[in-house]
Amino acid sequence: MIERVQTSIISQIESLETSKFTDDPWSTSSNSYGRTRVITDGTIIEKGAVSVSVIPLSNLSTSRASTISERGVEVCEGSEYAAAALSLVLHTRSPIIPTFRSDVRIFSLITDGVVTRSWLGGGCDLTPYYIFDDDVEEFHGMLKGLCDRNGRDYEEYKKGCDDYFYLPARKEHRGVGGIFFDDLEFNSSTFKFVEELAEMWMPSWLDTIVERRKGQEWTEEQRDWQLIRRGRYLEFNLLYDRGVKFGLATENPRVEGILVSAPPLVKWAYNHKVAAGSEEERLQKILETPRAWA
Repeated sequence: MIERVQTSIISQIESLETSKFTDDPWSTSSNSYGRTRVITDGTIIEKGAVSVSVIPLSNLSTSRASTISERGVEVCEGSEYAAAALSLVLHTRSPIIPTFRSDVRIFSLITDGVVTRSWLGGGCDLTPYYIFDDDVEEFHGMLKGLCDRNGRDYEEYKKGCDDYFYLPARKEHRGVGGIFFDDLEFNSSTFKFVEELAEMWMPSWLDTIVERRKGQEWTEEQRDWQLIRRGRYLEFNLLYDRGVKFGLATENPRVEGILVSAPPLVKWAYNHKVAAGSEEERLQKILETPRAWA
């Protein structure tokens, strides 16, 4: 499923872009493998990655077992597991169009060569630089509709997203959220939900927000603000993101693949202040206090 969706997403993006995705199939000595597809210098996407990664069989380290157990899933050091994920991050050239991030993933415990339990996780979210209420409301509305159709709790998953993508040192959220969930017991119903989520990513972002905003002009001042906000995006990835920590903790990590989600350009301005009454201040206030969008 994740390989099929990866191919579909790349095809949809390339139909609108001036650039094409590179193709980097990879494998490791521990039999992990995947396919990292990266696009750069596009008209819409300045840098983006759509990546599949698979761990067919491995053993839990002490730290990984502890981290999983802390979330209420009892596992022991040395337990055999398998995992797979599809993840994408699309950093836009225009500060008018938000960055889009999403993933779906599966984690399975294995005993005597047999999968005993599996859990699903995933989500998607927006990181805008300027707020257009109708864009965000439509995005969250589509996610709520997906959750409602599949008997999932949108409010719980939205809160999970707001809580996870939070920078405590800044006392602000990374973006305007979406949904985020972990430890969803695998069955036909939950798999259907996760598959529909992955298939909805491009309709919720590319076909709506990008299509609506791609021709809108922007200024160098707005671009400067985008680069400052991208700095916060990178801060979160390096300091708090579980996936980055998980990847870097492996033996001989694929650093390029793990950090492929980093934005291409960032800026840190010392003690930067936004003007009172500005659109930048409006964004800042929303990031400090999440809003109910749907």
